[in-house]
Amino acid sequence: MEIYQKFSELLMQSRYAIALTGAGISVESGIPDFRGKNGLWTRLDPFEYGHIDSFRSNPAKVWKMLMEMGALVESVNPNGAHVALAELEKLGIIKMVITQNVDSLHQRAGSSDVVELHGHFRRMHCDTCLKPYLRSDISLLRLPPLCSCGGPIRPDIVMFGEGLPPEEYSRAFEAARKCDLMLVVGTSASVVPAAELPRIASKHGARILEINPAASELGRQIAELHIREPAGRAFKEILKIVRSIHAEG
Repeated sequence: MEIYQKFSELLMQSRYAIALTGAGISVESGIPDFRGKNGLWTRLDPFEYGHIDSFRSNPAKVWKMLMEMGALVESVNPNGAHVALAELEKLGIIKMVITQNVDSLHQRAGSSDVVELHGHFRRMHCDTCLKPYLRSDISLLRLPPLCSCGGPIRPDIVMFGEGLPPEEYSRAFEAARKCDLMLVVGTSASVVPAAELPRIASKHGARILEINPAASELGRQIAELHIREPAGRAFKEILKIVRSIHAEG
């Protein structure tokens, strides 16, 4: 338990702590890692079903995958790790969550400042004229759903072959340069550009703490402390300590 104590103390001593989360934080909610066992990309070719060129050449085909992904996202709930990060924000400890996930579970758990590097399913837009739509306004009885201009509508997610949303990209990298502690949760941080964030933070003097059941290159290279447990279990212990210290202070 000594590592949990140290982890919690560093969090509470930080001036500007942020969290970077990946697929691993949502596994406990029932969303398999897309590249892991039973993941979407173990069954479907990501370049055939997830690339922007594939969408533009055959949007109806890609929409079958998008419907499966969207239905899964809508069927799950935040887990203890999502809730813990929201509580740490309310306590003034975590200032921002940067996530690679498209499931909106951080917002549903109560986090208010969330940077979504890969977008989300809450809104959609026309791929031709860029007209925005709410997901709730789109019927999926006929695929692909079409805009009033005749173009195919798609979710506000980043597909393979596309760049990250400029505003989200800018906010994430600014926070990485500004933070004095980055908590990396459920991601190996091996896919760029998100993989650059912990390294930028470390280069600017931030402490890097990692929660991941599996060993990672990040942990070997720059993480000061690592907890090799699922995020929900790890945060349960961290919150106990943080609440105790906070109550005493």
